[in-house]
Amino acid sequence: MNLNEIFASQNAADDRFLETVRGFLATELTEDLREAGRQTIGVHSDIHAARLWHGRLYRKGWIAPAWPAEHGGCGWSVRERFLFEQECARNDAPVLFATALRSLGPLLIAEGSEEQKRRFLPAILSGDDLWCQGFSEPGAGSDLAALATQARGDGDDYIVTGRKIWTTGAHLANRMFALVRTRREEKPQEGITFLLIDMESPGLTVVPIITMEGEHEFNEVIFDGVRVPKANRIGPEDEGWAVAKHLMRFARTNNTNSALLRRTWRGLERCADLAGLKGEADFSRHLAALEIELRGVEALELRLLASGRLSGDDEVGASLMKTVATELNQRITELAVDALGPLAAFDGANDSRAASHAVRKYLATRAASIYSGTKETHRNLMARQLTR
Repeated sequence: MNLNEIFASQNAADDRFLETVRGFLATELTEDLREAGRQTIGVHSDIHAARLWHGRLYRKGWIAPAWPAEHGGCGWSVRERFLFEQECARNDAPVLFATALRSLGPLLIAEGSEEQKRRFLPAILSGDDLWCQGFSEPGAGSDLAALATQARGDGDDYIVTGRKIWTTGAHLANRMFALVRTRREEKPQEGITFLLIDMESPGLTVVPIITMEGEHEFNEVIFDGVRVPKANRIGPEDEGWAVAKHLMRFARTNNTNSALLRRTWRGLERCADLAGLKGEADFSRHLAALEIELRGVEALELRLLASGRLSGDDEVGASLMKTVATELNQRITELAVDALGPLAAFDGANDSRAASHAVRKYLATRAASIYSGTKETHRNLMARQLTR
């Protein structure tokens, strides 16, 4: 599949599909929701707007395009899923609070018990359950295997004690999927178990962390003897590392996709308008170079989707997409701040709203080099595969 096939005029089936999508967006994507989409800084939009948009997509049957139809998915082709995400991005739709939709849901479909699927999947689809991820810990950096949070067996339950850090959305979520240590082994990846935890459990405390762009997105979560049913374990006890790796492959293919880059690009265009740079020769050259890269990433994503390499079963495909998309996303925000010049430091009203947003977006994307695995980790993984 070449670039012309991807981006040239749509065929009749694409046209019919896009007509349906555009009709839905014109009716359901109100201006307040579009504004929430434009103002998004972190991994999801304002939670009220994200929930409202989630509900509208759910009622339409479009909330989980990548899930199998038998589990509530749309039954769309790879190309249709791609076109839908792009159309939502081009129309400034809110970014969903979608950790479970993008990673835990597919993991449950692949590895969960039938009871777990019946219990958890419907509430993920409806938005009744919002999930956060409890992996990182104080002192462990991005080394997930260095976790110290312990889970001790007690009859039909585990008793969990420890701390998680940088837990995105823990103050909004009612459930968490987490890695805990159930046994000490010489190899740190062994003796780890994957649990599903109710955030309202006695002994669980959420402490806010405010980031440098002023957002409350992260949290510390403290477990003080939290009781978790063993029925909430995914996979065998002590073998949660393999489960987590499977989930992370889903996450890495979703948290920085080309549609999210297209949203950042639209912010760059607004900054260029604000700074009066449209048509300025030097800026236009930089803009054109980045757009070529963006279209390349869009083509790469569609190629990887079509080949099945973003299915959660291919480490290299996931790492490649995560790396190139993250770095381009950061470069787009850098050009937006450069374009604004002195306006980037102005925090007043009216026109400065776009400037303030650009600076905060720039700061927020710095963390993307670390979450879901550092860029060094991904490059090492790809290098190992290439040298085999």
